[in-house]
Amino acid sequence: MITRLKRPALFRHFLIGTLLIGFQIYLGYGAMNGRFGIESQKQLLLDIQELQDQSAALQKKIEAYEKRISLFDPKRLDPDIIDEKARELLSMADPKDIVVALPEQATPGS
Repeated sequence: MITRLKRPALFRHFLIGTLLIGFQIYLGYGAMNGRFGIESQKQLLLDIQELQDQSAALQKKIEAYEKRISLFDPKRLDPDIIDEKARELLSMADPKDIVVALPEQATPGS
C-alpha cells in the first residue's frame, strides 16, 4: 500500500492571508474615514463648538430681552423717568421747567 502525503497548497495560504489583510485594511479605512471615524469626529467637535457659540449668543439676546421686559413691570417703573421720556418724545415741557433757547449755530460751508 502506497501512502502519499498532501502538501499544503500555497495558494490557499496566500488567499487566506490576502483576505485577512484586505479585511484589516477595510476596518482601518472605516475607523479613519467612516461615519463615526476619526475624521468625522473632528468635524463633529467643530460643529459642537459652533453650536455652543451660537447658543451663547442667543442666550445673551434672551437675557437682554428679559432685562427690557422687566422694565415694563409696574412695580419697578420709575415715575420720574417715565415723565422725562414722555416729555422728550412729545417735545413738551412742564410749566415748572425753565426752558433756555439756544441760537442755532451756523454750519460750515454755508
